[in-house]
Amino acid sequence: MKTPATLKLAIDGDLYLREAVVEDAPVLYELIDAGRPYLREWLPFIDYTHAVSDTEAFLKAVTAPGNASNQLFTILYQKQVAGIIDLKEIDFLNRKLEIGYWLGENYQGKGIMYRSCKTLIRYAFRILKMNRIQIKVGVGNSRSSNIPKRLGFTLEGIQRDGEYLNEHFHDLEVYSLLQHEWDDSENIQWV
Repeated sequence: MKTPATLKLAIDGDLYLREAVVEDAPVLYELIDAGRPYLREWLPFIDYTHAVSDTEAFLKAVTAPGNASNQLFTILYQKQVAGIIDLKEIDFLNRKLEIGYWLGENYQGKGIMYRSCKTLIRYAFRILKMNRIQIKVGVGNSRSSNIPKRLGFTLEGIQRDGEYLNEHFHDLEVYSLLQHEWDDSENIQWV
């Protein structure tokens, strides 16, 4: 189930999510390239992103018609592209999915990813009718692991050698949140 490419989720006055489009490739690549050393520490795809065309190819694959297993959003903060948040491995039969995310270095420490995750969790439970949401975080990535912890996720365990990163395998913390555990007292704002 894909929603229209114009889907926007308002978070607050200076932050919203917009479903990603291929035209986002140049600005996303610029954000990746400018923060390459910072992003590379925890994101395997950085070493395979060498040109705008690599980002375009990724966006085309993820946003292709018929790709119901992913829904990718561009994070816009003060009208600037700040990063990406993704509903991935969407399984409508078993009503579960995973959230993945990254944020440009200059946008860290502003609560952007926490608020973005909170909004997408609400969207996944209310609109997509999911029952389970999972977030995987590299062991040692404390800034990223604080997000699911603050959102009430449960640490289920460690996925050993779960990701190939910087020429070696790296363990991942696996967090999950079930629909009945979620405090759903806020409303989504559609723009």
